[in-house]
Amino acid sequence: MSRHEIETAPRPATGDASSHHAPRFPGRWLAFLRITVGLWFLKGIVTKMTWFAFAGFIPLPRASERWVNFLPRRLMEYASENPIEVYRQFLLDVAIPNAGVFAYLTAFGETAVGIGLTLGLFTGYASIIGFFLMANYFAASYWTGMCQQGFHVLLLACMLAFLGSRAGRVWGIDGWLARRFPRIPLI
Repeated sequence: MSRHEIETAPRPATGDASSHHAPRFPGRWLAFLRITVGLWFLKGIVTKMTWFAFAGFIPLPRASERWVNFLPRRLMEYASENPIEVYRQFLLDVAIPNAGVFAYLTAFGETAVGIGLTLGLFTGYASIIGFFLMANYFAASYWTGMCQQGFHVLLLACMLAFLGSRAGRVWGIDGWLARRFPRIPLI
């Protein structure tokens, strides 16, 4: 659905009593939500990333030492009481022994999702990555209670809404890309 189609969707007739309650510009409200969620994911740049000088002068990102050192303890905590046995075994057998790799994957994954959603750039791909991250965070923290579960379920729903609505086409680079390159999928 194009931005024009979203913003000019049929509204109730003027004589209808509910016409003044119809939402105005739903694509913009979805874009606002997309940008807000994207900014939340961008916190990973500050909390999980750092920069190093490659060859002494080329700045490149990497997972912060603090995050690399913290993640194994967090994964052990998540595995300790996790009632989802298959996920508990995944944490114990795969994630914890390779916590350094997972620290990089989560740091770069959250940053990519944050950039994609905030800028509306390849929003479909960012939403898929975000959904995968949130599904794993949900499974890992499932036993911790409703507060964590609700937060991750809410973000899972947002990722599906962004993907299904092509939310990057309003107030995002995807809108320009879709007009310029209409055959690229998930834009």
